[in-house]
Amino acid sequence: MPTGYQIKEQDQAYYLTLRVVNWVDIFSRKVYRDIIIENLAYCQRNKGLEIFAYVIMSNHIHLLVRSSRDELSNTIRDFKSYTAKEIFYQIETGEESRREWMMKVFQIAASSHKRNAGRQLWAHDNHAMHVYSEKFTKQKVNYIHQNPVRAGIVNNPEDYIYSSASNYAGETGILNVIVLSFGWETI
Repeated sequence: MPTGYQIKEQDQAYYLTLRVVNWVDIFSRKVYRDIIIENLAYCQRNKGLEIFAYVIMSNHIHLLVRSSRDELSNTIRDFKSYTAKEIFYQIETGEESRREWMMKVFQIAASSHKRNAGRQLWAHDNHAMHVYSEKFTKQKVNYIHQNPVRAGIVNNPEDYIYSSASNYAGETGILNVIVLSFGWETI
């Protein structure tokens, strides 16, 4: 069932929230976060994905992005499809102590949607919000970067490795992003 949060203007910037079904804490493990980083970098190089801000939390990802080449919806669809396959493969072949429980949750999630085949990692909705002003953009960038602080993971946003906050603080992040021109603030 579609919501009002859809990518309608494919060449515009959007704030997205990609959520794991049932809020499963899959990204509490480095191996899965690294799959996300590697695929975001791939999308930058090969699909024209422009990333302005991001954070990978334990069960969701926030992105502020735009596509310079392809339709943003298609890029996000491909990203979610590929990362799901890679993560499922890692769960099945790696040293995942929660393997049986996780796969059961993902199978149950898939059974509630006829367009799924066997298992589902990502919720269908991306909670896409069109970025329409500098004030809104700054608010979303700050929200993204403050997520690990609010969660009690770090004291300063730039200390969280799986975020673009370090890029905005003038440091080198694990993923290159397009740093927007408003000033960096540590709160």
